[in-house]
Amino acid sequence: MLFSLIIPVYNRPDEIDELLESLSQSDYNETFEIVIVEDGSTLKCDEIVEKYAGKLSVSYYFKENSGPGDSRNYGMKKAKGDYFIIFDSDCIIPKSYLSEVKKALSLNYVDCFGGPDKALDSFSDIQKAINFAMTSFLTTGGIRGGSEKIGKFQPRSFNMGLSRKAFEASNGFGNIHPGEDPDLSIRLWNLGFDTKLFPDAFVYHKRRIDWDKFSLQVNKFGKARPILNCWYPEHNKLTFFFPTFFIIGFGLGLLLLIFNFDLLLQLYFVYFLVLFLWSSYQNKSIKIGYFSIIAVWKQFFGYGIGFLESFIKISILKQKPQEAFPELFFKK
Repeated sequence: MLFSLIIPVYNRPDEIDELLESLSQSDYNETFEIVIVEDGSTLKCDEIVEKYAGKLSVSYYFKENSGPGDSRNYGMKKAKGDYFIIFDSDCIIPKSYLSEVKKALSLNYVDCFGGPDKALDSFSDIQKAINFAMTSFLTTGGIRGGSEKIGKFQPRSFNMGLSRKAFEASNGFGNIHPGEDPDLSIRLWNLGFDTKLFPDAFVYHKRRIDWDKFSLQVNKFGKARPILNCWYPEHNKLTFFFPTFFIIGFGLGLLLLIFNFDLLLQLYFVYFLVLFLWSSYQNKSIKIGYFSIIAVWKQFFGYGIGFLESFIKISILKQKPQEAFPELFFKK
């Protein structure tokens, strides 16, 4: 089995340097190739790629900007392998990653898998707090952090594997972003392919974003979900509404203070206290615990508001997704 590692990049040569350096330390003793797809960047990484020509089997392609999903498809069409592994450019790969994937596929082959993400000690406090918000069982149920407590796992494209057979049958990613990875997972299920979580195939996901960019990112996640629910109503879940319920509940709690009823806000206080204590313990830092409260609030508020806006436009007003949210769709 030949692994082809597909990595789209946009204006982030430093990240590609870190990623390729981590792959050069891999303990995997079989051949694998790396396909770098430059998605119309003005700040190219071609010179970085050349630096690793003697260490890794790496190819570089430059194309016009068309988004990460289309860039991944482009890379898979260029790749030689029969199994593709997709990373975001802001990932750092543990040296045992490919060995873990090979072992997992040998024990229980699946045409599409996803792996969790973790934070390195070298990450900033804000990056660690955002990682906690995105991976903790107290926030997302641990889906991104390695939980298998759901019936069908939807791999995320920062750490995802896809067989050539599944890619050719599905035509890969669509042009929605974000949301292209659950869209692909559902289409694969409908085609008869299985997906699975490989909990030991984790990456260090750096997420080089500040608070404002994080808020914008999760807001787009919220907007994308009702679109996916509209396309695939059979996979709609009540849990998708939780962040919106969370925000509405907080607003209701503030309103009830007028009537001297504060029980609801007390429950919110307890929840955030638990978040603070657990993150502080897990990260061994009170500062990160404090930042985690900010990250979770921004996560729930951004996603919840985005979901509510999209639900109204898509599910109630029946607007076309491309017209309601053109910023979520790349033109091919």
